[in-house]
Amino acid sequence: MSDSNIAEKYRITVIIPTFNEIENIENITKAVLDVFAKSDINGEILVIDDKSKDGTIDAVKAMQKSYPQVSLIVRESDHGLSQSVVEGFEKANSEIIQVIDADFSHPVELIPQFLSAIESGADVCMGSRYTKGGDITDWPLKRRLISLGATFFGRVLFPEVTDPVSGFFAIKKDVVEGAELRPRGYKILMEVLGKGRWQSFKEIPFTFKDREAGESKLKLSTIIDYIKQCIDIGLYALSHHETSVWGEWKKLLKFGCVGLSGIFVNTGILYILTEYAGLYYLVSSLFAIEASIITNFLLNDSWTFNDKVKSQIAEKWKRFVSFEVISVLGVAINMGVLYTLTEFAGMWYILSNVIGIFVAFAWNFYVNRHVTWKENNHLK
Repeated sequence: MSDSNIAEKYRITVIIPTFNEIENIENITKAVLDVFAKSDINGEILVIDDKSKDGTIDAVKAMQKSYPQVSLIVRESDHGLSQSVVEGFEKANSEIIQVIDADFSHPVELIPQFLSAIESGADVCMGSRYTKGGDITDWPLKRRLISLGATFFGRVLFPEVTDPVSGFFAIKKDVVEGAELRPRGYKILMEVLGKGRWQSFKEIPFTFKDREAGESKLKLSTIIDYIKQCIDIGLYALSHHETSVWGEWKKLLKFGCVGLSGIFVNTGILYILTEYAGLYYLVSSLFAIEASIITNFLLNDSWTFNDKVKSQIAEKWKRFVSFEVISVLGVAINMGVLYTLTEFAGMWYILSNVIGIFVAFAWNFYVNRHVTWKENNHLK
């Protein structure tokens, strides 16, 4: 049978990466098969195992005798969850691929919704714990904080995705075909979003449950791998301008250029009003700050984020009010950092001010990117 005929055999491939999952593998496999049966989905299950020693491999082989749509790949080297999923991408016998954990952290009954989203036009469909309707149960505070921190860094790269570190997602196979995936740790979705070819996405809220059986594999090395992965994705985008992350780099650079222009506007207005209009310099400063905010908004609206804005007057006023409030708070942050570092840390006030400017810039860009200007590639 040719590769194209094999691909047509199944509507979806569900990849289940495993390592020592003897307590879960039979139940999770049968649960997915039950979803296929109830929803009339002709799908396959692809178990990618990292050479388990606990009987996981034998359990899958035993199921294969009764379920021909279950396949098994045992990886002899380069072990890791993300590496397993990437190999699954290559071996999947369908044009739509779903990734789930083996430990019932992800509700398999949502698989038909993921399939429908991809068949309806989304390039990527991800389960989100942080969008409206999503939740996490039975997690200690420490693990919640780690997850929120990872999500924050992920959203710097992918602002519109509420849960870019989710392990529960589906993609079109051509999103990753030819992509230079070099995954680390457990956050394979980040690698797909950072290096795959995609335009539209959809999020499906779900409640994440901690594993029902077996041992969690979260370690300090996982966190270190994630930080390295974020850096790698950011650097990768500098030489691969077709990626979505490069679009974020461009927006950041444009936003910085606009900010620099605002300094000239501010200084010019301050000088003119003080020297020629005779205003007290602090009064002149208020007008100068507002003038720079207005020009910065107009330039960002027409240049930095021009591909994502709505032209209606009402929408533009909403964006301006948002930008105004965020900018004023940015000024307060700048002054707060300046005062704190100078008075309490004994730092030279010029250096304190430079640090305050960078902190305020990061605030202004991040919040405006998520509030004032939003992408429109999220399919409802």
